[in-house]
Amino acid sequence: MYTYNPASTIADEFINHEEILETLAYADENKNNEALIDSILEKAKLRKGLTHREASVLLACQSEEKNQEIYHLAEQIKKDFYGNRIVMFAPLYLSNYCINGCTYCPYHAKNKHIPRKKLTQDEIRKEVIALQDLGHKRLALEAGEDPKNNPIEYILECIKTIYSIKHKNGAIRRVNVNIAATTVENYRKLKEAGIGTYILFQETYHKESYLELHPTGPKHDYNYHTEAMDRAMEGGIDDVGLGVLFGLDKYRYEFAGLLMHAEHLEARFGVGPHTISVPRLRNADDIDASSFTNGISDDTFAKIVACIRIAVPYTGMIVSTRESQKCRERVLHLGISQISGGSRTSVGGYAEEEPEDESSAQFDVSDTRSLDEVVKWLMDMEYIPSFCTACYREGRTGDRFMSLCKNQQIQNCCHPNALMTLKEYLVDYASPETKAVGDALIEKELVNIPKEKIRNLVVEHLKDIENGTGNDFRF
Repeated sequence: MYTYNPASTIADEFINHEEILETLAYADENKNNEALIDSILEKAKLRKGLTHREASVLLACQSEEKNQEIYHLAEQIKKDFYGNRIVMFAPLYLSNYCINGCTYCPYHAKNKHIPRKKLTQDEIRKEVIALQDLGHKRLALEAGEDPKNNPIEYILECIKTIYSIKHKNGAIRRVNVNIAATTVENYRKLKEAGIGTYILFQETYHKESYLELHPTGPKHDYNYHTEAMDRAMEGGIDDVGLGVLFGLDKYRYEFAGLLMHAEHLEARFGVGPHTISVPRLRNADDIDASSFTNGISDDTFAKIVACIRIAVPYTGMIVSTRESQKCRERVLHLGISQISGGSRTSVGGYAEEEPEDESSAQFDVSDTRSLDEVVKWLMDMEYIPSFCTACYREGRTGDRFMSLCKNQQIQNCCHPNALMTLKEYLVDYASPETKAVGDALIEKELVNIPKEKIRNLVVEHLKDIENGTGNDFRF
């Protein structure tokens, strides 16, 4: 008998291989069981989430009629919790020095022809000013694992530099961090430095595959990596972001493991992941994605997004510029609540564009549009691009954020905050065409603020932003 315990502190017990295999077998047995599928959908309509086993049945479902019900429910749940707001962010790559041997990443230590770079603090200032000039307010820091070149002290110094830079009306208001698994002490230092979400992709939950894909370096330690979120929360970080790299192993296995990890955080800390990312394997320098045999189609990808949204309705979902415009548009409807725009995946890619023959990008970008183009695209679909960071800055993190989100109360402040931060973008950075579309959208969306007092206050703040007499308003 195997040991599966969602509240355990041991990775092999809360992400249990045998439990996943039994889950997949159960899902296979019931993929055409419409009575069971209907009962799971009825439970999902309560907006309280599903277990990994229930969600796996939906993912395996072969009935086109039931799949359409899954998509419709996912879209409605996304609207219920997040409305039509889409949070905007950009990645900032600090360093591609890395001592790991990950076989799917061009940063791997044996890659001798990728140009290695590490930003100085002066270079970070240039990068941040370039990002501010685009209109970004929220960054996700990325760095390879290298204790010599990228120690925690370097990361902390970078965060301090980023928060210190004020350029025209620009300011980075939230810094999320995606760095290698580390110690409770180092997570505590990141918390004290004022980070938002700590992000760490599992890559794959299949332990045997994980060990093969990470043959050398500290990342080879599966348990230490998988237990990182526990240490982050023990270090005081309220918001953590999960993710797998779809294409490394079988997607149904990864899906179950991802939801088990979310269940583990709920069981142990009373709060699930703040975000879940769904990156797919892409080509990069020294990496041919076609050599991996577990790639998934756009249809499968869309169903994964929909099933995650139903299973964890309160969790933010992220899709990056790895995906094409067409694919991103599809999954926005099914559950995605955060996207990147105008992204550069190389070290120093914002201040100066790299020569094409000297790429240090971590992966190929599929959506290469500018932030302004992405913002207008979203608004043309009647989404509100949101540059809001209010919850983080007002202390609505961790269980405080989740309790509001689960009760669908977070929209009482998110909607007006989204409109005001969009107005900041339109006034300071948007093209005339984008501004015209955005101003019309804001006017239309004002009526959706239910409380008259708040609505009137938002109208006054919008006038102040337009006139240049104030900004950074938030509820």
